Amino acid sequence: MSEQLKHECGVVLLRLLKPLDYYIEKYSTAFYGLNKLYLLMQKQHNRGQDGAGFAAIKFDAAPGIGYIDRQRSNSATPIKDCFTPVYDSLQKLADENPEKLMDAQWLKNNVKFASELFLGHLRYGTYGKNDISTVHPFIITNNWVSRNIVVAGNFNMTNSDELFKDLVALGQHPIETSDTITILETIANHLNKANDDMYRKFKAEGMYKYDISRRIQKEMNVLDILKGASAKWDGGYVFCGMLGHGDAFVLRDPAGIRPAFYYHDDEVVVITSERPAIQTAFNVPAEEINELPAGHAAIIKANGDFSIKKCHEPLPELKQCSFERIYFSRGTDKDIYQERKRLGALLLPEVLKSIDNDLRNTVFAYIPNTALVAFNGMFDALRDHCNEVKKRKLLEKKEELTPELIDKILSIMPRFDQVAVKDMKLRTFITQDNQRDDLVAHVYDITYGVVNKNVDNLVVLDDSIVRGTTLKQSIIRMLDRLHPQKIVIASSAPQIRYPDCYGIDMSRLGEFVAFQAAIALLKERNMEYVINDVYKKAKAQENYPKEEIVNYVQEIYQPFHAAEISKKIAELVRPDDIHAEIEVVYNSIENLHQACPNHKGDWYFTGNYPTPGGFKVLNKSFINYIENVKERPW
Repeated sequence: MSEQLKHECGVVLLRLLKPLDYYIEKYSTAFYGLNKLYLLMQKQHNRGQDGAGFAAIKFDAAPGIGYIDRQRSNSATPIKDCFTPVYDSLQKLADENPEKLMDAQWLKNNVKFASELFLGHLRYGTYGKNDISTVHPFIITNNWVSRNIVVAGNFNMTNSDELFKDLVALGQHPIETSDTITILETIANHLNKANDDMYRKFKAEGMYKYDISRRIQKEMNVLDILKGASAKWDGGYVFCGMLGHGDAFVLRDPAGIRPAFYYHDDEVVVITSERPAIQTAFNVPAEEINELPAGHAAIIKANGDFSIKKCHEPLPELKQCSFERIYFSRGTDKDIYQERKRLGALLLPEVLKSIDNDLRNTVFAYIPNTALVAFNGMFDALRDHCNEVKKRKLLEKKEELTPELIDKILSIMPRFDQVAVKDMKLRTFITQDNQRDDLVAHVYDITYGVVNKNVDNLVVLDDSIVRGTTLKQSIIRMLDRLHPQKIVIASSAPQIRYPDCYGIDMSRLGEFVAFQAAIALLKERNMEYVINDVYKKAKAQENYPKEEIVNYVQEIYQPFHAAEISKKIAELVRPDDIHAEIEVVYNSIENLHQACPNHKGDWYFTGNYPTPGGFKVLNKSFINYIENVKERPW
């Protein structure tokens, strides 16, 4: 994506199912879990640039010894800066007392992260501040082991205000209103209630307090706690937690918006946001890795028992995020790889139309690197198309074929060149807008001489076009320096028309170039009454319950075909000082569904939100646009 979007967060929950002695004997290290955690987090590094953190819980620690360890960083290299001090301390121990590294009990009593249970998090801070206090995991501590909780997740709630009010109604006084803290406190409240209920029950049975504590830990019903805590959650989430005594869980939303995958054998249970991370870390085939079902919780008891339990009824039609497939998840997943290739291939007919099938005078390229897989799919389809053209021409000319004519026909093939290369060393540290824009325009180096001046078309494939600002300020100007007669910007994603509220920084409707184009068309055609009517309808339902809110914003787009909006987008992103003709081509919704048939979460493109809170956020986002309010719409 040539214009960077803030990413979705990533999670890792790792449970070792054997005693530490087992891993010392088999793998010659008591830090097998820590090493795997590091690898699992690194292999999801694309999901975290603003911070990283991990925590661990030791089992059966003696009283007086800490059993919850945590490390967090919000530096420019957060994973490295989390793990480096831990590994440095281990190296120092190895130098001073090498024999201690093989003593599991001594390590558990004296060394951090000599543990059996780990929770890692990669943060992409899509909203709000980015100081260390916002970096997961979060911890609520208590002297009662079973009341401690560590949480982290990939989530965003649309109804944090409602959840906050519920906490206040209970008599609490939360000091923050963020959805992370609100959810943490909600779970902690239900955890405490479960502890209290069991304590009263076992005390009435005449048990001693120490025995009560052990009994509570053994009989803790994690599923009931999750059901109660998440009953009113509205959003997309994969929420992970560890309890002080060793129970752990991962809960996925009923629409399946956020992804989660798990692997289980006799040594480990591991759950991550992306499947290839598990494949790489444990060298297992994709077929042995399962997707956590929507609305279900993976629960690992302190004794190692692992189960998948239904927490909430999954939606009749799941809405797994399609943007995961287009851009966010790594393309190394075998299914995502093929889906991205299909997106590129399905876009080809529109691209051919835009260049009037003139392949001899067209250069194909892609920006940025994440668009490579979709480009490969388009290029494969191009080769097939050229082969069909050559076959047809050979059959048509079979009576008059000459070696020269055969050579000419066989020379019909797509032209590909590496037109743009990102300069990874360039840093846009200048803060003044006019100077910074000039620097941004040179983030990419271009390859001169590959385009025939004023003759060739230049087709550039991108993952998606959201705001269009980078295109106008940088990319198109850069490409125009090659002097093509026409530049075609092709998006493997459809037009992004609606805001996201489930974890991506696409919440301000007025920033979307597709929305800007529709508004511009309405004004050009003296249809501003449509804008006013939508505003009145949106304002009238502003205080409705989220379940009653209707998507009236779709009326902004209804008067126009997608091609009309694309044409206006091309006008909006075209700088005044360039010479080439500009055309913008988007994939269709139909092509998206064909390429990604099992991931139907398309609200960015259609406005069909998977939860009621999505419609409320959309409604507020439109009101904010009209009233020129810049704040987040929930």
